Amino acid sequence: MIATIKAQQKWQQTTWDDYVMLRDDEQGDRCKLFFDNQKLWIEMGAEGINHAKFGDLFAMILVFWAAKFPDIKLSTFGGCQMEKKGKRAVAPDIVVYVGDDTPTWKAGQSRFIDLEHRRSPDLVGEIADTTLAIDLDEKKRVYAELGISEYWVIDVRAYRLFAFKLDENGVYKQCEVSQVLQNLAISLLEKTLEQLTTKTNTESAIWFSQQI
Repeated sequence: MIATIKAQQKWQQTTWDDYVMLRDDEQGDRCKLFFDNQKLWIEMGAEGINHAKFGDLFAMILVFWAAKFPDIKLSTFGGCQMEKKGKRAVAPDIVVYVGDDTPTWKAGQSRFIDLEHRRSPDLVGEIADTTLAIDLDEKKRVYAELGISEYWVIDVRAYRLFAFKLDENGVYKQCEVSQVLQNLAISLLEKTLEQLTTKTNTESAIWFSQQI
């Protein structure tokens, strides 16, 4: 069953047990796994240049933001698998917890973030190189169902950032200002992305730090 699943990179009907077998397959290829409503999505292979460059830029942006506002405690777990057992599993590129009560690992526990016993992160994001359509559709719906307050999609080809906040009805609405990161303007993040057309990601992150 695992070999059959791995051969396809699309939403496919399967079971939670199949997902767990694939997740724990130590001989398998590196991949990101998403599970929802008996369907599995697999993103195969290592990151490409653009995905890695943009992902590292946002890691640096978060560090500079945390340094600017040290009273707000940020914890990041980008790429970590998160699960609600038997129901949903996701692996966002960006994962941010604000404040205390953040995931920690103890011997004998799962290596992944257990959302049955841990609160959902405050912010998650996807670096969209080849996955923009699914990031703005199915993944957005899954993250909303997990109750995550804010969701970003970074379009690396168009240097755009789509930001969504969860409303009182549990639906994502596009926003122009981050509620999680203390009124950070999404337009500033997009201007930072534009720096990548002429600068390295470290130079772009430094430029961002000079604007806040």
